[in-house]
Amino acid sequence: MFSEDDLLPLSALQHLVFCERQCALIHLEQVWEDNPLTVQGQQLHEKVDGGIGESRGDLRVARGLPLRSSRLGLAGRADAVELHRLPAEEPGALLPDGSGPWRPFPVEYKRGEPKAHRADEVQICAQALCLEEMLDVPVPAGALFYGEPRRRQDIPFDRELRELTEKTAERLHRMIVSGVTPPPVREPKCDRCSLIGICLPAAPSHSARAYLSALVRDEPLPEPRKTRTRRRTA
Repeated sequence: MFSEDDLLPLSALQHLVFCERQCALIHLEQVWEDNPLTVQGQQLHEKVDGGIGESRGDLRVARGLPLRSSRLGLAGRADAVELHRLPAEEPGALLPDGSGPWRPFPVEYKRGEPKAHRADEVQICAQALCLEEMLDVPVPAGALFYGEPRRRQDIPFDRELRELTEKTAERLHRMIVSGVTPPPVREPKCDRCSLIGICLPAAPSHSARAYLSALVRDEPLPEPRKTRTRRRTA
């Protein structure tokens, strides 16, 4: 179990699955740069998170719901969590007003389209694991809503995805504790990353912050950072 001070951003799991170096730049070196894609994504999240909850019949929707898991060491916020009413004999969440049982169903909103990698699935599964720990009820599925096709994709939280999500959380904590930023590796996905100008995937493996500072001040470039090579576990 992780302490409150050791909780890491749940969204970092998505960064880690997409690119270890991107994750380290954001969460270790604390660097960030927007591009049109990230700005559109932020606007979508602000619109969803800032919306008013809904209640109609056997469905309730909570928006911007805080999440945390002491077991995984994660904290974050769900774009939306739908609560579907269950028959009285089924296990589900009871609300403060005494109503229920309800089955939580997290929904994450994404600006683009479904991806070949599983970063988005890991992120929404982590939200489900947080809800299960917080509410002590099963959360068997959720959904990803993609803005470009304007289509909702249901995601079952099967054993394989749950194990991948837990292993990714373990990898994230190991990376943060190590304090090591992985070296840059040029890949096609780099062209759509907002950090490409900071990451410098064609450059030596310096600390991005130190490298950029030296360029701006016209100083000698720093020595390449020593990195540890680790086998990917997910």
